[in-house]
Amino acid sequence: MKLIISSVSGEPIYEQIKDQIRAAVLSGELAAGEALPSLRKLAKELRISVLTVTRAYNELADEGIVENIQGKGTFVMSQGTELMKRRARTRIQRIFGETCTAAKAADIPLLDLMAMLETSYKDQS
Repeated sequence: MKLIISSVSGEPIYEQIKDQIRAAVLSGELAAGEALPSLRKLAKELRISVLTVTRAYNELADEGIVENIQGKGTFVMSQGTELMKRRARTRIQRIFGETCTAAKAADIPLLDLMAMLETSYKDQS
């Protein structure tokens, strides 16, 4: 797994790390039980503070995506992928609700809305 950090994106570095690790877990690039790079190793690779990496790893652990094992390292949790998928579904459902409310207010028919969704989905590939 290769992390790419941007100092000009405006997004905090620890958030960039979290987002990329989450994506790697969801895509299967990081499998359940797989170890993440050590705090010091990743901090050195990215030329950032160990505290920044620690914050990212701790927040991922709080979310149930990884597990910190004292003296051994940080590992992807087996249920991390399923938990992330459930949370993503919940978030998407909320966004769909807001989108449908806006579409109805703008008098956009359901078929047009579905076509817009399909176009957006295909554009992401």
